[in-house]
Amino acid sequence: MARDSQVLDLNSSYSYLLWSRDFAETSMMATVDGEPAGFITGYMRPDEPGTLMVWQVAVDHEFRGRKLAAEMLDRLAGQVQAERVETTITADNEASIRLFAGFASRRGAPIEREPLFTAELYPDGHNTEYLYRIGPLT
Repeated sequence: MARDSQVLDLNSSYSYLLWSRDFAETSMMATVDGEPAGFITGYMRPDEPGTLMVWQVAVDHEFRGRKLAAEMLDRLAGQVQAERVETTITADNEASIRLFAGFASRRGAPIEREPLFTAELYPDGHNTEYLYRIGPLT
C-alpha cells in the first residue's frame, strides 16, 4: 500500500515488520471483508507522552472514498487516549491536509502548522515537511 500510494516514503519490509512489533499499540490496520484496506503507523512522542505522532497513513486504491483513513485516525487517537496529534505533511499533499483538518474539526481542536524539515535539509530534493499540531483534543 505504501508503494502504491505513490506519495509515501518507502521503507524495507524489515522496517515495517519491526514497526508492527514495536509500535503495534500506536498503529492500526484496517481490513474490509478480510482484505487489508489501509494502515496508520504512529508512536507516542517520548518527550510529550500525550502526543500521538502519525507517521504514515495509507488506504489501498480499491478502498478509497469510504472515509477509511478518517475512521482509522479517529479510532487510533481514541485508543491511545491522545491529548494531541502531530503529523508532517508536504504542501502539495492535499488529501492528507484534508484528512487532518477534518480530524481537527471533528474534535473541535485548533491546528498549528510550521516548517519542521525544510527542503535544504534533504539530500534528495524532498519538499519541506510541515509539522501539524492538533490539540488539545476534546
